[in-house]
Amino acid sequence: MASLTGASLNFTSLSSSFQRTQVPLRGISNVNSVSFQSIRMRPGSLRFRVSCAAKPETVNKVCEIVRKQLALPEDSSVTGESKFAALGADSLDTVEIVMGLEEEFGISVEEESAQSITTVQDAADMIEKLIKSKDA
Repeated sequence: MASLTGASLNFTSLSSSFQRTQVPLRGISNVNSVSFQSIRMRPGSLRFRVSCAAKPETVNKVCEIVRKQLALPEDSSVTGESKFAALGADSLDTVEIVMGLEEEFGISVEEESAQSITTVQDAADMIEKLIKSKDA
């Protein structure tokens, strides 16, 4: 079970081999509590990951487009967590990436939405949302 109190996240494992750990969170305030019914962590692992809505194939396609747009080697590591800036993208590159995504997925991205995209996962989630609203 995990609970969020103030500015810390507490993990308590059902297994006796994992000790209670408190992880400070920055930038979170005014939260009384958050519960996770089925959170599982391996002993020794302190990585906390929130899954997002985008399908893996969407994330992979976005990775391919980003790799192509930034002329990165085929074996370069581009994942959902990859930040465009960390991959060497400037603001023009980001605009070109968004244009490539629009063309590939047949969507139209508003300027406000485009400015909020900083990672591959952000882009994939936005694409899924736009496709879902387009089909509705």
